[in-house]
Order: sequence, then structure tokens, then C-alpha cells
Amino acid sequence: MGTTERADRFYADQVLDRLNTRMREFVARQEMFFLATADRHGECDNTFRAGPPGFLQVLDDLTLAYPEYRGNGVLASLGNIEENPHVGILMVDFLRDRIGLHVNGRARIVPDDEMRRAHAGLPVDPVPGRRAQVWVEVTVEEAYIHCAKHIPHLQRVPVGERGRAWGTDDVKRKGGDFFGAAAEAAERGPFVPAARADAAAWREEAARVLAKAEEPKAEDKAFTGWFRRNVPA
Repeated sequence: MGTTERADRFYADQVLDRLNTRMREFVARQEMFFLATADRHGECDNTFRAGPPGFLQVLDDLTLAYPEYRGNGVLASLGNIEENPHVGILMVDFLRDRIGLHVNGRARIVPDDEMRRAHAGLPVDPVPGRRAQVWVEVTVEEAYIHCAKHIPHLQRVPVGERGRAWGTDDVKRKGGDFFGAAAEAAERGPFVPAARADAAAWREEAARVLAKAEEPKAEDKAFTGWFRRNVPA
């Protein structure tokens, strides 16, 4: 796309291998983020996490942690992390600063009691639906801005009488059959995942695609490399 010089400048100016002071302050007041994971085959999943401000904990400038609350039982993100620790977190402040923060890193699953032994100051949430079943601890590898130009500026609305139904099993309060999927279940039959290539074949194809992408083009300047922490020169 002819953007190598611009991309290199972005990495040089904006991409950090840790959270600086402003980033840590930003994370500490977020109430939501988007989480990207992939399994060992590279099959991706993207999900949403929310909680009270500070539910995404800044343990230090290299480490974040968030609680996994009771959900639908599928455990897609945790299952992916068990197979492939690489995660991408996107936090977007739609309400105040209208800016975003990306954090890419490696994740591991930690039992609640182990996390509290290591970090005695972790809050205990009084809301049953927000009690951690396990924690996900993320070691930061990249942290960088998501620019404001395409982020809508939203306004907070008054909380209704019932508020958010944390941890509920009430089908209607969880959204019911909003998209009509359950109504079509009898016609659709059981869900059968599509066949996937075995790991060896996937790696071979990935290596081929990467090799082709890295072939130099005469019209391009030499690629100077993406930012990575602790990579020998």
C-alpha cells in the first residue's frame, strides 16, 4: 500500500512496550473493552468485557489483569487463551476523551485465590454477578493509541430502575432471542463446526503467505521492521 514510511514513523513515535503514566490512568477508569483472541488454528474471536471503573486492573507498567465473570458457559476466550496466549485489547473512551488505547500481549489464566494471594489489594466486588471465577493476566508487549477521528462522541444516559442484570439467568433480561436464532433451531438442526486444516498444514500455509508478503518490491523502501520488545538485533 506504499505506507511503510508512515507505519515506521507511527511505531517510532507511538508504540510502547509498556504502559506509561497516562496509559495507566486511562486504563484505571475504563468500564469496558473489546478482547480479541485466536485458537491454535488461528480461528479468531472478538468479545466485549465490562465492569465498574477499575475492573481492568493495572498491576504494574507491564501487567494488566481482569476478572472473568459468570457467562454463557461457552468460555470461548478462555479456551482460546489456553491454546494461544496472544491477545489484543482495545479500550475506547466514547464519553469523555474520545480516544482509544490498544494493548497487545500474552495472557495466562489465574485462579481467583492465587491472584489475591499475589495482589492483596484487589477489590472484592459486592455484586454476585461480578465475582471473579478466574482472572486473566496480560503481559504487555505493545501499547499504542487509537486515534479519535472515527470515534463517535456518546453521552451517558440515566440508569434505569433495574440497572444492569449482572449474572442473571433470566432469558429476557439477557436479551431473549433477539436475533431469532433459537426460533430457527428446529429447522437448522445441530451446529456442526466447519472442518479446519490440521496445525501442520495451517503453519505451512501461513509461512507461505508471510514469505510472499515479505518479498521486496522495487518501488518500496526497505522495511525496517515492526516494534517488538526483547528481540535481538
